[in-house]
Amino acid sequence: MNPGRRLSLIVATTLFIETMDSTAIATSLPVIAEDLGTEPIALKLALTAYLLALAVFIPVSGWVADRFGAKRTFMLAIGVFLLGSLACAASASLEQLVAARFLQGMGGALMVPVGRLVLLRTVPKNELVQALSWLTIPALVAPILGPPIGGFIATYSDWRWIFLINIPMGLVGMVLAWRFVPDLREAVKPLDWTGFALSGLGLALALFGFSTLGRHLVTTPVAVTSLVVGLGAMLAYVWHARRHPHPLIDLGLLRLPTFRAGVVGGMLFRIGIGATPFLLPLMLQLGFGLTPLQSGLLTFVSAVGAIFMKTMAAAVLRRYGFRRVLWINALLASAMLAGFGLFRADTAHWVIMAVLLVSGCFRSLQFTSLNAISYAEVDPARMGQASSLSGMLQQFSLALGVAIGGYALQVAGSLTGNDYADPVNFAWAFLTVGVISALSAWMMFRLPHDAGAEMAGRAEVGKELSEQKAEQRSAT
Repeated sequence: MNPGRRLSLIVATTLFIETMDSTAIATSLPVIAEDLGTEPIALKLALTAYLLALAVFIPVSGWVADRFGAKRTFMLAIGVFLLGSLACAASASLEQLVAARFLQGMGGALMVPVGRLVLLRTVPKNELVQALSWLTIPALVAPILGPPIGGFIATYSDWRWIFLINIPMGLVGMVLAWRFVPDLREAVKPLDWTGFALSGLGLALALFGFSTLGRHLVTTPVAVTSLVVGLGAMLAYVWHARRHPHPLIDLGLLRLPTFRAGVVGGMLFRIGIGATPFLLPLMLQLGFGLTPLQSGLLTFVSAVGAIFMKTMAAAVLRRYGFRRVLWINALLASAMLAGFGLFRADTAHWVIMAVLLVSGCFRSLQFTSLNAISYAEVDPARMGQASSLSGMLQQFSLALGVAIGGYALQVAGSLTGNDYADPVNFAWAFLTVGVISALSAWMMFRLPHDAGAEMAGRAEVGKELSEQKAEQRSAT
């Protein structure tokens, strides 16, 4: 087998188990909650713990690989992920499950980024596109398989098997990594330990405090203290980064208009989208009375729509450009998201699937556009820093979306006087996250008309607009 393809498939095994695990657990939250003796809404902490671990540790993944060797780091990361999976399966309480999910996330934060780094450094440039295309296949297939498989296991077996099925494929990945992954090392600069401590502690405490304000796991005073200390640490990192010669996260990248729009605007959009895997299965199962399997067989079509749009995204961007696609599509995708709250128990399943299919198309187009435009103005020397900052904020915004979605559901229940699982409360929750997601359109609308013209294959359009601006300046 071609070495580049073989390496891509090895990394793909880790991406597959990570993605399928995340999509499968979301479908099974009500069953897990019942078995652990807690409220389903409290399991937002199990979702946010994993995403938070990714946000905290992704920025140091490249440094760890260079310091200790890519092969060793990659294998260790898989091992940590599998150990976290075993701990999840053995969990007997919400506290244990949250801790186990955080351990899983520590492995995931190193596993896929380090594998991707090995690909970028070893595969020849003329084979890189094909190698990366092999890598993306599991990221597209796993969200299709995850909800039905997770729903089937939760309906007809023990939910703990959702985590145990990771073990065989993960062990295969470790054996293949030991045989075929090169042990690459690069010269490393000293790690910004102070920056890592401030950013990691700040993100962890702020999100933990915000997520537990609903009196889950800890008391309200403890949650408030955690939130305040976390926000203080994040502000301290901003002060630290301005004075450090090589900060862990280069906040100066946010001065670039396209990077700022893609990351900050994208963060707003992802907050809304991040709430969906949490709210939608709860509504279908608690609100409508469906089984986990029935829920999974409905929600997987969103991933089918995402795959379909992947084949058309480049043509759409070439035809309409980044700016127009980003701000209009943000509004359309957000409107579809808010519309999920209009589903009722008697809504025909084919209607729900059709709406989720179209919504998956809009969401996929937005993610593809955001991921591309973020790097339009980033020079090669800062690409690693840009990738770390973007990846960290992406995961943090998804975790924040889960927390906000849970709070919106609780607040709606308090205002309506109904149990939070009542369908009318989900309508308000989806409207809330949909509005937050739609706010991103303003940042996209403010982009220059020729933003990312070269990346979209519209170089001639961009040149023409630049010439028009030059003529206008000379005329004035």
